[in-house]
Amino acid sequence: MRVTDAAILPQLLPALPAGARLLSPGVVDHLVSFVVGGRTVGAATRRFDLLYAAARPFLRTLDRAEALRILESHLERAVAEIAPRRLFVHAGVVGYRGRAILVPGGSRSGKTRLVAALLEAGAEYYSDEYAVIDGAGRVHAFARPLDLEEPGGVRRKVQARELGAAVGSRPLPLGLIAVTRYEPGARFRPVAESPGRTVLDLIAHTVMVRKRVRATLATLESLVPAAARLKGVRGEAREAVPRLLAAVDRQCGWAG
Repeated sequence: MRVTDAAILPQLLPALPAGARLLSPGVVDHLVSFVVGGRTVGAATRRFDLLYAAARPFLRTLDRAEALRILESHLERAVAEIAPRRLFVHAGVVGYRGRAILVPGGSRSGKTRLVAALLEAGAEYYSDEYAVIDGAGRVHAFARPLDLEEPGGVRRKVQARELGAAVGSRPLPLGLIAVTRYEPGARFRPVAESPGRTVLDLIAHTVMVRKRVRATLATLESLVPAAARLKGVRGEAREAVPRLLAAVDRQCGWAG
């Protein structure tokens, strides 16, 4: 990451991917440049903020908030694409009783609201954007702030501790895959899903699957059968939480 004006750095730090560290310059896998715009003293016009990946421009805007939002999304996607030993699946993730609950889904599917409800019920926070899975089938934390949508469509960054939740640190084996989406007024009546169909659901949300077909299939086919698997539409997130937690308890033999 390089910038044309060091004064922008404090604004960029929250946009860096979860777990990012500052390192000395050297050979890099992906270079992003931020050409800082704004109003010059004495000038009548404003200059655009520009974002480049390598030498290719991908954003030109006068809206600094938009630039930071697009930068955050771009950097996270870049990490997902170049990580050599991790599989990135678009999903919310929490930890519960030493197991990971994975909620695959794209934007506007309601996964972040469901993650927040699980945290309020006592789960540990792992991610609201990517499930990061290693070759042994363990799920790692990618704990950026939750991106919650407030009434009126306003989005707000929320730290897990604001919801009374701890942030997980150790990788967890998978306990439950919940394929669900929000529909207003729906009742949550999930059905058990077969391993094969669940693998297909996860493939639909996996980054770089076309370039890593064999590795993706091998990881998912070894991961999915050991987990509980539920699928169904839901209404309010809090109403779905008890059934999800109970499914993990049954899978692990803790249900009384």
